[in-house]
Parts: sequence; C-alpha cells; structure tokens
Amino acid sequence: MIAIEVKNLIKHFGVVKAVDKISFKVKKGEIFGFLGPNGAGKTTTIRMMMDFIRADGGEIKILDKDSRFDSIDIKQELGYLAPQPRLYENWTGDDHLQFIARIRGGMDEAKRLIEKFDFNPKVKIRNLSSGNRQKLSLILALMSEPKVLILDELTTGLDPLLQNAVYKTLEDYKDKGVTIFLSSHNLPEVQRICDRAAIIKAGKLMAVEDIKELKKKHIYDVRVFFESDYELNDFKISGVEIKEQIDGNLKLIVKGDINNLLKILAKYKLRDLEINHGGLEDIFLEFYKN
Repeated sequence: MIAIEVKNLIKHFGVVKAVDKISFKVKKGEIFGFLGPNGAGKTTTIRMMMDFIRADGGEIKILDKDSRFDSIDIKQELGYLAPQPRLYENWTGDDHLQFIARIRGGMDEAKRLIEKFDFNPKVKIRNLSSGNRQKLSLILALMSEPKVLILDELTTGLDPLLQNAVYKTLEDYKDKGVTIFLSSHNLPEVQRICDRAAIIKAGKLMAVEDIKELKKKHIYDVRVFFESDYELNDFKISGVEIKEQIDGNLKLIVKGDINNLLKILAKYKLRDLEINHGGLEDIFLEFYKN
C-alpha cells in the first residue's frame, strides 16, 4: 500500500525552480529519507505536502487523499515536525502538551515520551535550550500516534545519546505500521534508520534508492605501499581512480568490484596495503556528484 504519492510536483519562486517535476512514492510502514543539501527543495516540498503553500503543478496524495482538497482530514492522521518550530515563549512544555491533548488526545503517549527523552515539561519555553525545544517539538508531533509522520530535520540540537533514543522510537513506530517521511541533509542519519531515500538536488530528483542496495555500490579507499617501482598505467583501469602518488605510494578510489585491482597488485611486492570501506556519504559523493 502507498501512503504518500507525489507526481510531477512543481514550485517556482519567480525564475527560481525550487521544485522541478519531482515524483516518488512512499510505502505504508517504511521510513523514507528525503535527502539533499540545504536549498535543494526539501522543505519547499514538505510545505506543499502540508498544504502550507500551493504547488504550481503536480499532485500530492497522502493516505490516498488529496493534500490540498483533503488537507483537514489528512492532518487528523498526521504528525509534523517543522525545521524551526514556533512555540509560545510564555507557555511551559506542559501547557503545549495539554493544548494538543485537548484537540487530539495522546497524553499517555506524551508522558511516555517525556520520560524516554528526559524532558522537563514544567519549564517555560523562553528558558529552554534549542535541544529541549526540539525534544518538545518531537513529543508534540508523536504524541497522538499518527498514521504518517513528516519530519523536517529530525535531530537538530540533539546530543548523540538522545539521537539514538529518537531513532529507536521511530523504529518502534514503524513496527506499528506508521509511515515516516524524514527530510535530512545528514547522511549517517539516513543510513541509520531509513529503508529507502530520494536524493534531491537543485529542485530535481536525482534518484530513489533502496539503502541496502545502495550500500552494495561499494566504494573502497585503497593505499598501496610498494617495495620497488611500479607501472602507473597498470592501474588505469575501469572503476579505479588514481587520487595521489607520493614516494612510491599510491592512493586509489575503487568503485565496485575490487578483485581486478587485487589481481594487478598480486604481481608486485608490497610493503603494506590498506583497504577501507567507504560509507554512505562516500557512495553518494561518488555516484551523484555530477
């Protein structure tokens, strides 16, 4: 079942093509990353999904309902985290939670999340750190246990320990069938929790990738230390990029199968060999840098 469907979405601000004919689908019960640098069009897309701004073209459906014409119905089943949440400075965290609970319920879940995130709801917003404001905003988005979560820059201001607690919470929600749409420029975050990810750059969708499959696009950082001279042309082969030559040493980047390189190295006497696996960030940079 498809929980979110975006078709040929367009949004221009004057001559700037903020979102340029992007299309993707998000399955029910998956964590879907929306990945790209700042200014790529991520937040503009989400604002159209939330019906905060109107598209110049295209279509968005959430839970099989039109995001524009059925916006009120959709929001009853949706939790949203804004990139810069607006909170009432003179209210406490508890004031915010009680307000949402009166509209949508969820106070029992809010109490569970307060304990899990180690949040003090008695402090006024004006006295909260950015990290604690983010904690409250997350609790407000999650407390009504929505069917769909749309999270724009999830872990801003959170320390690593709390980030892990948030990731575990989202995985628990996923296990309950909640669909999670996560906008981020944080590659390790996407690698940690997402099932699939769409990559957006300058308003255009570059790819939609299964994270497990993407990891199979191996990138290796190889450093070779030779005992004697070597022939550089031997290493000018498909999938191998020569990055550096220093005093009889070679630094190589290998994309894909490393065995062809190892066969070439086998005919040389080596002093040392270092092979490191590239992470998801290296894979994105190599495969999508152009």
